[in-house]
Amino acid sequence: METSYDVQLSQWVAEQIDFTVNQVRKNTKTFDTLVPPAASEQLVYRPEANHDWTASFWTGMLFLSKELTGSTEFDETIEKQLHSFQERLDQRIGLETHDIGFLYSLTAIADYRVNGRESSKKLAIAAADLLMARYSPKAQIIQAWGNLDDPQQRGRIIIDCLMNLPLLYFASQMTGNESYKKAAYAHAKQTQKYIVRDNATTYHTYYFDVETGAAIGGNTQQGYADDSCWARGQAWGIYGFTLSYLYTGDTSFLKTAQDLADYFIAELPADKVSYWDLVFNDGSQEERDSSAAAIAVCGLLELAKHLPITQPNQAAYQENALAILASLAQNYTTIDHPESNGLLMHGVYDKNSLKGVDECMIWGDYYYMEALMRVSQSWYSYW
Repeated sequence: METSYDVQLSQWVAEQIDFTVNQVRKNTKTFDTLVPPAASEQLVYRPEANHDWTASFWTGMLFLSKELTGSTEFDETIEKQLHSFQERLDQRIGLETHDIGFLYSLTAIADYRVNGRESSKKLAIAAADLLMARYSPKAQIIQAWGNLDDPQQRGRIIIDCLMNLPLLYFASQMTGNESYKKAAYAHAKQTQKYIVRDNATTYHTYYFDVETGAAIGGNTQQGYADDSCWARGQAWGIYGFTLSYLYTGDTSFLKTAQDLADYFIAELPADKVSYWDLVFNDGSQEERDSSAAAIAVCGLLELAKHLPITQPNQAAYQENALAILASLAQNYTTIDHPESNGLLMHGVYDKNSLKGVDECMIWGDYYYMEALMRVSQSWYSYW
């Protein structure tokens, strides 16, 4: 039986879907072959070429819009974007990064899931091959950024990489080659062992000696301090460990995701949208990170899917996800800012370098749309 709460929920979700899809629709004129950058400037994304780690979030939004509307109106832009990502892989443009997973999950895998095209499956596998080149068998990690011939870049992992692993799991499923899955699983276990602290907080980065495999230590790149808990990283962890459970069946990942979720929820401010580092709360005068909140909503909803309804926290994860999403919808969107071409205000890219502070984040926009998709219909996921 449908309750008044269910009706109210469906109403504001439908309104937000209309708003977000209409914004994407308007943006197809600007971002036809170009893409939005990572962060807006004064709430406006300025077009740039496809070279950054964030370029695929726009394509992901196009696919979500296509599915939410059931129309073909986004197909022409999707085709141009896919062509750009094929060229990017062929020419190795800006691909010295583990974020190959982000880039090709929301393009090649999304297209294969939605349209079933073999060419996109092949593109995803080729991208997975390139990602595998960053795997260190000694340290059992996928190295994060930069040229691996540079000693300063070697042996570093960051918690974000958990969201890049689905590309490798996909490649194993499609080819039957277990090496992709084994590398992803090993990396997830190292992340679980070293990035997750005993109190269920997380380091942003951790270093290993790739010659010996020895663990060196953790610090932060974008969090407040080495021993604080960067909000976006914690959100990546909730979602990423849940996905590794989904693909491997290792229940310890599910437990880790729950631990991280419990900490994240416990540290939320009154309006449920986290500050950019969880060390901050109401009265701190620090910025929120709406993008971390949007990621957390998706992670909590995915986590709840894999827990029995008899487990007390299962309902709590869903309830908190909806509360965060409702707060974003009510207070954080650009709906009253017609000059903006973004979706969510009050995001933070990197406070330490003053990059993208209190702006729209393109990944925040994507995950906001994904969250709306998740609460409006059954969705099989691009991850």
